[in-house]
Order: sequence, then structure tokens, then C-alpha cells
Amino acid sequence: MGKQPKTPEPERRTTRSTASISPAPTPSKPSAPPKTPELSSSLRYLLSGLPGRKSQILDLIRLIGPLNCPSLPLLLYGNASTGKTSTVLKVLKHLDRSFVYVNCRSCHNPRILFETVLSQLGSSHKKCKKMPDFLNYLREALVERNKEMVFLVFDSIESVRSWDNGSKVLSLLLTLYDQLQNYGAGLLYISQSTPDAYLLRFGSFQPIDLCFPDYTFEEIHSILMRNRANPKLYSSFLSVVLKPFTRVTRRLDELVSALDPLYKKYCEPLTDSTITPDEAMKRRLFDYVQPHLIAALNQTFTIPPRALKDKGGIKRQGSGIGNATGLPELDFHMSVSAKYLLISAFLASRNPATLDASLFDSTGGCDGRKRKRKSSQSSIDKKNTKAEEMLTKGPGTFPLERLLAIFQCITSVLEEEPSLNEEKSLENGIGLMSDVLLQLSTLCNSNFLCKSGNCPLEGSVRYRSMIDEDMALKVARSVNFPLSNYVYRR
Repeated sequence: MGKQPKTPEPERRTTRSTASISPAPTPSKPSAPPKTPELSSSLRYLLSGLPGRKSQILDLIRLIGPLNCPSLPLLLYGNASTGKTSTVLKVLKHLDRSFVYVNCRSCHNPRILFETVLSQLGSSHKKCKKMPDFLNYLREALVERNKEMVFLVFDSIESVRSWDNGSKVLSLLLTLYDQLQNYGAGLLYISQSTPDAYLLRFGSFQPIDLCFPDYTFEEIHSILMRNRANPKLYSSFLSVVLKPFTRVTRRLDELVSALDPLYKKYCEPLTDSTITPDEAMKRRLFDYVQPHLIAALNQTFTIPPRALKDKGGIKRQGSGIGNATGLPELDFHMSVSAKYLLISAFLASRNPATLDASLFDSTGGCDGRKRKRKSSQSSIDKKNTKAEEMLTKGPGTFPLERLLAIFQCITSVLEEEPSLNEEKSLENGIGLMSDVLLQLSTLCNSNFLCKSGNCPLEGSVRYRSMIDEDMALKVARSVNFPLSNYVYRR
């Protein structure tokens, strides 16, 4: 049988109804990122006045919190001339907060510190020497303000360690938060030391730390360019001098004091200070200022004329590149004799004077063959106790005679090295005390050392090292000096 053809099915007609038709789905658009809230004009003005400190300013505003709300204690730390103090004071003025500012470095002793704080709070107590009295008077002054929030700003708090009973005063200042929680006081500490230097006793509230890093080259350029009468002329000046100076130092105060007189020399050939220099004029101005540039660099810090040779070859000074061990080196220039003098000052501040005889001998190090009979246990305990007390108090002071004695000990070995005998100027520089005294003055002017006044018993000036152990290790590494063998550690 043949297949019958299929009967076509009747066409189904569907009635289109607008109610039964759902609209076609529209493709979903990606959600736009949340817009950053616009900064107010006053905040923009604040940020423009402190270049390179935007993140620190915003963090500080967030941590201080709203008006009349309790604020946790803050520790702002960083190297000198990194904008810590100016940032804190301008932020408090921007937020319209009441504050008391005290620079501990200018107070010299606890009495001046206590009376300075109380007088700014309007306290009626004019005399205050004891710490319990200070706490009572401080509470009274805060109560009289009807719990109005006031911030106590303690600047250069690391200098308190050098005072009489400095460790107790420092402990009191750092634990004020525990004593004043219900009195409407905020606490801000400014320091050049890292938070590790302020470990409080168990149970005390540790301040929240906020780091102020060193300014970058671009940030330094931006700061120095502010409020210049002729920006193009000053920019051409900075293009010549700024890079070599930032290799020596990145402290703004030192840069300003060194560059201001140099800029006057740079402008001497010009009859019109408002002129915009072209390339030919820039070359003429550079040729004119170049001899003065070298002299200004030498005044800022001595540039070593040669590399220091060692047994492993030639090691360049101040290259800023890590050595074979991967550890950072110095990023500024310093003469060799100044480096050994700085190492000597660090050891004199860090080690008790009673240990000098055991740490140094005529050959610049410990020699077991020359040791006398074994000391008694009581004398050893007494010596260790005194050494521990010195480590607790921080860097100590030392007379010039002790500094020169340590310097002579650690450099006596170098004068016997054949690699150094080839360089007569370096050998003479280490052997002559006149060069050492000149380098000592340079280190004091550069704030690597500081004078701590005259000792009434000795009748001589005493000094203190201002560098931490990390900086001392960098300096020692640059001249291959085994610093760790000479530092007392418990």
C-alpha cells in the first residue's frame, strides 16, 4: 500500500493581548562605584597647606572623632622635620578644638612641664613640682571646663627620658588616659621614637600610633615651591641644586637654611628678579652658582672624596643601594672620621662607663689575655644592675674625654691596616684630634649629637647621642665596624 499524504494541521491563531505579553527584560547595567564625598573648601585648603600629608590628615581627623566625643590617645611618630607638629596643630584648628600644646624639649624638667600645662588650662595653681599634685590640679582644671573636650599635645616626648626621674614622668604622661577618662581630655603625643620605645605596663591602654614617613623628592619639591614670587626662576634653581642636597639630607629645616642663601647667589647675575629664564640663561646661572654649590654641600655635611677600601674590594659610601646581605645602607654622605665619631658617641650613650675597660683595650677590642682575675659575684651583680638602669633610662650623657677615649680605641686598629695606610689624608684625619673636634661640631649642628649642659662636678660639657640603633648599625656597616660586639646587651 502506498503511503497516504499527511493532512496539514490547521494553523493555530493566537490572539495577541497586551495584557498577556510581558515586556522584554532590559540588560542590567553594572552598578556605578560609590562616589567619593567631595572635600569641603576648608579641608581642601588644609590639605594644600600640608603637601604630602593627605593620608595622615584624614586619619587624624577620623581618629579624633566628632566634637565632645571621647578620643583615644594617639602617638604620632616619625623623623625630625616630617610635619608632625604642624599637622597636629592645623588639624585641631581646622576642627575648632580646644588644645594645650607643650614642647617637652623646651621644658627641661617636670616642674616647667606641669606648670605650663596648668597655666594654659587656666588653673589657679602656679606652683607644681610633684606628680600627684599635677594629677589633682589637672583634674580640677578639667572639671572647671564643664567637661568641654580639650586635647593635651605633648611634643618631643622622647626628650623626657633625659630628665631627673624621667622614666617616671614619661610613664605618668603616657598613662594619663587611664587617669582622665571621665574628665573630657584627649591626648596626643608627638615623638621621633617609634612606638616600641613606649611599652607601658600591663593593663594600660597603648596609644594608637600614626606614622609620618620622610618626604619624597617630589613632596620636598612641592613644599619648597610654595609661595614663591617667581616660580619659574625658583624651579630652574631647584632643578640644579635639589637632587644633590636631598642625597645629603631630607630634613626641610636643613634644606631651607642651606638653599636660601644659595638662591640669593643664584640670582646675583640677574638685574630683574621677575624674569623668566631661558635655556641659555639657565646654563649661565648654573655656571655661576656651581662653585658655591660645592661649598654649601660641604657645610651641610662633609662629602668623602674617596671610597673606603676593605679586604673584599671597594665599597662605595652612601650609595643608597643594599649591600650583599640585603640590609639598607646610608642614604647620605658623611666623612669617615665623622662616622667613627658618631659610632663612638652611640657607644658612650648606650654603654655604662664602668664597662669601657672590659669592652675596649689598646687594640680597639676585647682581649681575653689581658683580663685580670675574675670579679666577685656581688660586683658583677652591681655592674649589671647599673647597666640595666641605664638601658631603662635611655641614652645617657658623656663627657668629651670619654668620647675621645672610645674614638681612639676603635680607630687604633684602623691605623695598622695596610689598606688604609695608602690613604695618608684619612690616616691623619683619624690621628689628629683637631679634625675630630671639627667633626664633633658638625655632628652637633646636624642634630646627630646634642649638648646636655655642663656637669657641675666635672666642669665640662656633656654630650648625648641622638641616633637610634638602626641608624648606628647603618653607619657601622658603611665602614665595616662590628658594632654588635661593643654594645652592651642584657
